[in-house]
Amino acid sequence: MKRKNAMIAGNSLMGLGLLTMILGVGYAVLNQLPQLQLPSMLTPIAILAIFIGALLWLVGARISGREKVADRYYWVRHCGDERCRRTSHYRSHTH
Repeated sequence: MKRKNAMIAGNSLMGLGLLTMILGVGYAVLNQLPQLQLPSMLTPIAILAIFIGALLWLVGARISGREKVADRYYWVRHCGDERCRRTSHYRSHTH
């Protein structure tokens, strides 16, 4: 995929994810108001929409290149392989 198409696709997915999250949160909050009489059966779907929106946002960020190498390096260094952790370079000496 060309860089321009990847940017457009990624930004579109990020926008769709943001819209999905906002709609999910909005419905979940508005459902708590009794005067609106919204069907309560859709509340779990609205909560699921928040997580689906976050997933779409992350996929879009990955495609468009907004995820930086430094972000990935941080996770590798702190949560990844034992050889890459900062604490493994400094050995504590116990006597």
